[in-house]
Amino acid sequence: MDEELPAPEDGVLVHGMFMDACRWDDVAMAMEDALPREMNPPLPVVHFEPRLNYDPEPALYQSPLYKTSARAGTLSTTGHSTNFVVTVLLPTSRPSDYWISKASALLCQLNE
Repeated sequence: MDEELPAPEDGVLVHGMFMDACRWDDVAMAMEDALPREMNPPLPVVHFEPRLNYDPEPALYQSPLYKTSARAGTLSTTGHSTNFVVTVLLPTSRPSDYWISKASALLCQLNE
């Protein structure tokens, strides 16, 4: 998979993340509701690109990325759980409150 994608000039390409309580729609290129009986679908490769003083568009869902599905950890000095990794901005046609009420998030690993 890595060999098929061109190397970015800036940032990194990350694969191996999973979606919880949602899925990625390749046609709409956005988050959508999870399909029946589909538990943690993979997220396609994401390009993380650093930006100074970035102000995200309101149409992007600020999805938390957790190390494990437990989503719990010790509260660190930053005020975040030690299980929290970073916020990932994902396009969606629904308001952020919709995804927050479903507890949609990204995971680095599954319990399997």
